[in-house]
Amino acid sequence: MSSHDLPRPDYAARRRRLMERLPDGVAIVPTATEKSRNADVHYPFRPDSDFWYLTGFAEPEALLVLVPGHPDGEEWLFCRPRDPEREIWDGRRAGLEGARELCGIQQTRSIAELDSLLPELLRNRELLCAPLGRSADFDARLMLWRNQARSRSRAGIRYPQELVDLGFLLHEMRVIKDPVEQEHLRAAVGISAAGHRHGMRVCRPGMTEYQLQAEIEFVFQRLGARSVAYPSIVGGGPNACILHYTENRDALADGDLVLVDAGAEYGNYAGDITRSYPVNGVFSPAQREVYALVLASQKAAIAALAPGRSVADYHEAAVAVLVDGLRDLKILSESRETILEQGLYRSFYMHRTGHWLGLDVHDAGSYRQRDGNWRMLEPGMVVTVEPGLYFSLENPACPERYRGIGIRIEDDCLITAEGVEVLSAAAPKEIDEIEALMALGG
Repeated sequence: MSSHDLPRPDYAARRRRLMERLPDGVAIVPTATEKSRNADVHYPFRPDSDFWYLTGFAEPEALLVLVPGHPDGEEWLFCRPRDPEREIWDGRRAGLEGARELCGIQQTRSIAELDSLLPELLRNRELLCAPLGRSADFDARLMLWRNQARSRSRAGIRYPQELVDLGFLLHEMRVIKDPVEQEHLRAAVGISAAGHRHGMRVCRPGMTEYQLQAEIEFVFQRLGARSVAYPSIVGGGPNACILHYTENRDALADGDLVLVDAGAEYGNYAGDITRSYPVNGVFSPAQREVYALVLASQKAAIAALAPGRSVADYHEAAVAVLVDGLRDLKILSESRETILEQGLYRSFYMHRTGHWLGLDVHDAGSYRQRDGNWRMLEPGMVVTVEPGLYFSLENPACPERYRGIGIRIEDDCLITAEGVEVLSAAAPKEIDEIEALMALGG
């Protein structure tokens, strides 16, 4: 599979929508900068998500400027020109003509012209919209461009008086996924689910965490995902109780569970799935008890997803089931009301139940309305649902039989007009399904 097989987003329509929100303004959207790993080695380049959302342009050293109503063109893309000598070393470039054809932007200019042209594009604009506070270097250049425009104010030329963070306007567009984005997410999540199924089949005692990681990520790449969406978490035994465990270096022990939180990035869209399963393929009685409780809480959370429901409702649904279960397992003895009021469950469940998913794993968009209340779910939103329980070896409040067990179950869910579509349903999560798949072996 290739991301080229999927429909191409209408980047021009997205740019028009953003410009409609700043008729007297100008938007400046840079891509990401290349990052040095060590010496003369760089990390693989990935474009900034906001920039990609508006252009679909993957090269570094690029910047988009939107100037509604400008007589010379409303859309300007600054990028690298062709350079045959550098392309021998670093790979092909689109160049100005290639970028114009790829992005549908008529005004494509060399990135070397940016400092001279940008102040002119700020002339007689009331509002400047840009990503603020993310990069000190970019903030400094932004102020330089604005100050250069301001220096001409005595000649009767106005300059932007108001600065607005780009996310304030753009991220509310990104939180609702259009049908094309939904197809990209289905592909990313489908690849992620295939990797998890393969991981279950090959997992065995004595394998290291990083070997299981390699098996899963091999499937991601084999199916067309050139990158992971985030560093994979593969935590065996008590390592599963470390929420962002990424060392992935220990051996997987017979009798332990392994928690695998891994997602493929496909066409720059992220999958994000977590599954927890027994290293030897069979849940012990204690593991089965805890797993069944987490699964029940996850199902309750998914059932709470629907248009018009609060984004907080599904977290509260998961917590309610977990609290009742912790009392049933004699892990907490206080009343339900006391546990909820004092947050006593947070010793074992310390994170919220999900987040937005899209171009970023923790995707753009606010969770609260301007009045401070939780926002309502709408069709086109995509959320993760990921309750868990973590019984650390160092937690004295945890009964001995449960210590060292860490379980999280995470699915990716699209809100639809009818309710919810579980995009990651192909990754098994029922106890019987997991044990049956693991019995098949690799």
